[in-house]
Amino acid sequence: MHISKEMVNEELRKSFLPARWIAFFLSKRWMARFMNTLGARIAGKNIDELHCEETYIPSNKEKHHIRVRIFRPKKVMGELPGFLYLHGGGYMIGKPEMYIDTIKKFIDAKPCVVVAPDYRKALDAPYPAAFDDCFDTLLWMKEHAEQIGIIPERFVVGGHSAGGGLTAAISLKARDTQEVKVAFQLPIYPMIDDRQITQSAVNSDAPAWNSKSNQLGWQEYLKGLKKQNLEIPAYAAPARATNYAGLPPTISIVGELEPFRDETIEYIENLRDQQIPVAFQVYEGCFHGFDIIVPDSSVSKDAWQFVLDSFSKYMDTYFLNQLPVEPSGPISQAL
Repeated sequence: MHISKEMVNEELRKSFLPARWIAFFLSKRWMARFMNTLGARIAGKNIDELHCEETYIPSNKEKHHIRVRIFRPKKVMGELPGFLYLHGGGYMIGKPEMYIDTIKKFIDAKPCVVVAPDYRKALDAPYPAAFDDCFDTLLWMKEHAEQIGIIPERFVVGGHSAGGGLTAAISLKARDTQEVKVAFQLPIYPMIDDRQITQSAVNSDAPAWNSKSNQLGWQEYLKGLKKQNLEIPAYAAPARATNYAGLPPTISIVGELEPFRDETIEYIENLRDQQIPVAFQVYEGCFHGFDIIVPDSSVSKDAWQFVLDSFSKYMDTYFLNQLPVEPSGPISQAL
């Protein structure tokens, strides 16, 4: 899908060329490694308005420890909802600290404790490394809820881009194993379909993330499976799931011009077919990550308002009160 500047939301056009360069560089393995080197410099970054911690937790399957950041509001006492936040980066790059402003937005919208793992990246550790690190972190949250200061019975899971893909995968496993309850999930413009066969994904030259960067991300993430000629499971690429029953209520957005548009819409439709409550919006003229790349634009502010309002409503409905709401209720009608 060819994306011209004229197709882009007017407020985002100033970032059209810079974001095109971002997509170009993210299609290069050497640049992904370079960005990880730069990203290592911000490990441990804090934000003054939050109480920030860093810890290392053991992996349940391998002999390594997962670096985890914990963020909580300073002025709210007592047990709070636990939110597992999974950062983006095409499964190849990134640190939790790159999304610290995003984390603060959620905490400000509804007081909670955000736990963000620095999961292993696909360039050095392909699937299931990142997936295992994230699910291990969720189990650790349940087992150490009193220590962390969170409610142990249920959790929120969310993330952007590849973090959104990991969110959908974690929610699948939580449903399948029943080891932990996900109250609701936020897969924000999620990276979930390795097949790249939808209209929006084929030959996309969109800013920020395009077909070539998408191909590299999936190639790196799934290289272990492909080397062994193994089938790609839904825990690796959640769009491959065939059973959507029992998945948690869901909040999501996607840009009209990004490669993930069609796979996200299909995922949401599969949830709706199972009568799962959904709050979802497609943002016209928007490329991948528009709300983070151009945060001061009106469309980005609208998107954030939608996500945070939905987050607050879902927290009240599905986490704090656990009241049943019909899928045709006011939340899902605000689509």
